[in-house]
Amino acid sequence: MKKQYYNVVGVMSGTSLDGIDLVNVQFEKKSDWEFSVIHSETIPYNVLLKKKLKNAIHLQSDSLKKLDEEYTKYLTEVILTFISKYKIIDIDFIASHGHTVFHEPEKGVTYQIGNMPFMAKKLNKTVVCDFRVEDVELGGQGAPLVPIGDKLLFPEYDFCLNIGGFANVTTEEQGVYKAFDICAANNVLNHYVAKLGLEYDDRGKIAASGTLNQKLFAQLNSLPYYSKKPPKSLGIEWVESEIIPIIDHYPLNVEGILRTYTEHIAQQISMVLTSKSTVLITGGGAYNDFLINRLRQISRANIILPDKAIIEFKEAIIFGLLGVLRTRNEINCLKSITGAHRDHSSGKIYIP
Repeated sequence: MKKQYYNVVGVMSGTSLDGIDLVNVQFEKKSDWEFSVIHSETIPYNVLLKKKLKNAIHLQSDSLKKLDEEYTKYLTEVILTFISKYKIIDIDFIASHGHTVFHEPEKGVTYQIGNMPFMAKKLNKTVVCDFRVEDVELGGQGAPLVPIGDKLLFPEYDFCLNIGGFANVTTEEQGVYKAFDICAANNVLNHYVAKLGLEYDDRGKIAASGTLNQKLFAQLNSLPYYSKKPPKSLGIEWVESEIIPIIDHYPLNVEGILRTYTEHIAQQISMVLTSKSTVLITGGGAYNDFLINRLRQISRANIILPDKAIIEFKEAIIFGLLGVLRTRNEINCLKSITGAHRDHSSGKIYIP
């Protein structure tokens, strides 16, 4: 008999390198799935680790394996500290996404570090992790994975939009759930604001002070990815090979780059949204007032910003749910979203 109640720790590390998001979330299966966030925290990366993660894509296999071991140990300690700090007991399992280094599903490649089996032994808890690999093996994109959570936890919205390192969206069309990466977002903004010695553009104030460059704006909007039909997904490789070289070709100041790229994000998202639709926005981009205002103006959608716990921890919450579904051997990955050969229950389960 399947349990109806789960006490879980969900863990997420995004490509924007903000840090590690941790939530203690409780799920209960009634007529629908319900959830409560009990504790939540983001642990920022130190400068050295952030640099290592940013450069991981360029490492050779031996060096990458070493980083995987280092990162898994670090992640394990972060989780242990979180559990101890909040005195969390009776945990069913830890559900952890890991940190994406490679994601090129067209080549059959996706690799998240921080998912090594020794985590379970060190934590003395069951660990559910490495959620993307099986989907890619089944011919899918391995992303996005949060749509099953959008479907089960936030069904009242026409669109669930997350603006993190990438902007991705979930929606329902004629009874079928669709989801895909729209464009790169905070990955690019943070890359350029770092040239000013800042981690991010607070509320989008720097972008708002810049001047829009129409030629760059038009060139970004003409990238082939945007004309592709879903399922489709993006990786940091695409940012480095497609976005950064285009922007760097223009002799613009940082303010102009941020202004132009923010407009690009707003434009690409608005092309997906429909007028007067209800849109739940989460992720760090929800705090970018300039971006959100441009979205409202261009899309004319009903933009809804939820409470802080959902804005900042929705993906960690949903990976907790993915773990619940995996332990129940229920579908947590939809072929209509990823393009895999079949719906399936994805993720590795490590038992201490």
